[in-house]
Amino acid sequence: MTIRDAVRMRAQGEVDEEALGYVRSKVDAAFERLGLPPAEGTLTVVRAAAPHVRRPWSATARLLVAGTVVVVHAEEPTAHELGDRLEDRVRARAEAEAHRTETARRSAAPPPWRGGPAGSDDGSRSAT
Repeated sequence: MTIRDAVRMRAQGEVDEEALGYVRSKVDAAFERLGLPPAEGTLTVVRAAAPHVRRPWSATARLLVAGTVVVVHAEEPTAHELGDRLEDRVRARAEAEAHRTETARRSAAPPPWRGGPAGSDDGSRSAT
């Protein structure tokens, strides 16, 4: 399943099909890496109508990755830069989420004097 099937795309403002397709392909490429869990959610691409806006292109991705909601936001001056930035951020957040769920924080084993496994240098002396 590609992200095209699982993520709904929305556009606001004057977003042409070429720009929307480029952003979609970049986000899809972020999940094509091996080992990343599938995602589902919504990707919204917005182009501001005001000509004085410094970064008129913005996108917000609200994705469910490995059972956790991941929100990624990016703003850029062009649609191509937006797609590239969004790909990097989505990939980084999805990888972090996949890694976090694989190696969840675990407490260390208790020391031997608290019932943990006894090692060779646990402080006890053997009678000889």
